[in-house]
Amino acid sequence: MAATGKNNQGKNDSKRNNLKKNATDFKEKISNGEPMRLNKFLSDAGVCSRRQADRYVEQGRILVDGEPAQMGQKVHAGQDIRVDGKRVSVSRKQIVLAVNKPKGIVCTTEKRENRDKTVLELLPENIRRELFPVGRLDKDSEGLILMTNDGELMNEILKARNYHEKEYEVTINRPVTNVFLKQMSEGVEILDTVTRPCKVKRTGVYTFRIILTQGLNRQIRRMCEACGYRVRELKRLRIMNIHLGSLPTGKYREITGEELSKLEKLAGRKPGGVYHG
Repeated sequence: MAATGKNNQGKNDSKRNNLKKNATDFKEKISNGEPMRLNKFLSDAGVCSRRQADRYVEQGRILVDGEPAQMGQKVHAGQDIRVDGKRVSVSRKQIVLAVNKPKGIVCTTEKRENRDKTVLELLPENIRRELFPVGRLDKDSEGLILMTNDGELMNEILKARNYHEKEYEVTINRPVTNVFLKQMSEGVEILDTVTRPCKVKRTGVYTFRIILTQGLNRQIRRMCEACGYRVRELKRLRIMNIHLGSLPTGKYREITGEELSKLEKLAGRKPGGVYHG
């Protein structure tokens, strides 16, 4: 077991070192005119994920110097690279937004026919393309979600090992009991694992607040179901130091200044813009 632990630690250290180099390597390659795979170029430039880039190539939505892009093609910053007719700019302003997602909105950047409205459609068209939702908030839930074009910041916020806090207000179908609060706070068996211990506080007969440090799929709903309850309303109030506050439903605000600096610090950004593991 000890050997396995050392091997896992070595793998984690390697991943951390790779993440630290991402921003620096991209900037250096761009400035030196070095070629890189198109999907990595678009991902590092904050346009889309690598997987999405490959799909866009298959769909013929990417042009390189006026010609349809090819799978695995290498490109450099001096080329005219366009996605759906819009040129990709590698020198972009960092954008981090707090969005109050309404119920019925899905957290995806994919375009599908006969689909639900996406969180991107809450934003101005001129910035939609370069932003990604940081994590997810299911269709039936509402509240705070972060949107950014900073891939490294997004990755650090989402890493489970960083134990970043997310706070929720939850309404359930039966009165909140002390037994229920104890079960939830100590950990519940769902998805072939036991959830991490968490902070839970009763706020009303049918309501409670919960602070999680992990993000399993539909975690709160599954935890409640495992305890014999059903969620009626779920609203995210906070992600790390970013609070939903009085932000109206369906609206957004930009995170800047000291609030952004604190978020980056909590995420692990060191001076020079590099994140530590």
